[in-house]
Amino acid sequence: MHLATPGRRDAPVPPDDAGVSFVMPVLNEQRYLRRAVASTLAQEVPGPVELVLALGPSTDATDVIAREIAAADSRVVLVDNPAADIPVGLNLAIRASRYPTIVRVDAHSELVPGYTRRALATLARTRAANVGGVMRADGRTPFQRAVARAYNSRAGLGGGAYHSGTEEGAAESAYLGVFRRAVLEEVGGFDESIRRGEDWELNLRIRRAGYRVWFDPTLSVVYWPRESWSRLVRQFRATGAWRGELVRRYGRRNSLRFFAPPALVIAAVVSLIVGALQIAGVARGRTASATHVPVAAYAVLVGAVASGRGGGRGWRDRLWTAAVLPSMHVPWGVGFLWALVRGARDTVDTSRLSGRNTPLP
Repeated sequence: MHLATPGRRDAPVPPDDAGVSFVMPVLNEQRYLRRAVASTLAQEVPGPVELVLALGPSTDATDVIAREIAAADSRVVLVDNPAADIPVGLNLAIRASRYPTIVRVDAHSELVPGYTRRALATLARTRAANVGGVMRADGRTPFQRAVARAYNSRAGLGGGAYHSGTEEGAAESAYLGVFRRAVLEEVGGFDESIRRGEDWELNLRIRRAGYRVWFDPTLSVVYWPRESWSRLVRQFRATGAWRGELVRRYGRRNSLRFFAPPALVIAAVVSLIVGALQIAGVARGRTASATHVPVAAYAVLVGAVASGRGGGRGWRDRLWTAAVLPSMHVPWGVGFLWALVRGARDTVDTSRLSGRNTPLP
């Protein structure tokens, strides 16, 4: 199949007042939904707007809250997403929407004032098919704030543009995203066989079709990360597994930064084995001792991040930061290696629920 040269095709630019459709997959978000919806509907843009909520099978009061919101505001549209998968919900919401520009919103996030207006201006100026900005993680508890610090650190999530970028330009992917509907329809929307990393895969197809994906650091979204250690571990294990699946499918199109967590896991396993052999007197010498260097270097990195400005204010904050970083990296690496060998299969993120095997946003 012939592929267009990346970045050479201009996306269509509809009239300023043509309207904007916000789409949001939702599952078990009773603590966050009202604020996410409020920040979305407060966006000031020319022309009409609508917000389509794709409701998964929540077990809390999310659906009740969503119906109350829709009853009070005609701009809010509800669609059912019984499969609960994020890409399925996004496609359902997009098909139910009407306007030529699609703004993806996460129920665990809040759009800052002016976000959409600035994104529309950037889309028109660059003729990109998708534009995104910076994920500004934040927290309400000591643990959640530690996770947020890790998200916002280059050491936490590998230095992707939408976590710590400062320069505007063409990008590999975009956080959430403000899309031109015509391009989404041309490339076929979200791949419903991918439960995590669906945004990266969609942006890959957009770029392979010849369009630009654009990063604008003046755009920012507040994101609320997982609130407990077990949920964080489950989230990152599932995320790593689906990255391993994407590597199986797309190989070298994946950035090298995605291979750092599995390399850490391999290094840790080797270090443990060699350490046991050294204790037993089987392994000796500098070569055996050198196998511990990568893990030691990682420990130094974690200590430096935790003790630096990004580690928080007091010793409790710094200890939380030191605990959170490996709690993200190790499960991610384990999931990646497992899926690289066997495929992600039915791996799902259960971090929004307890005791239920459900794909979650």
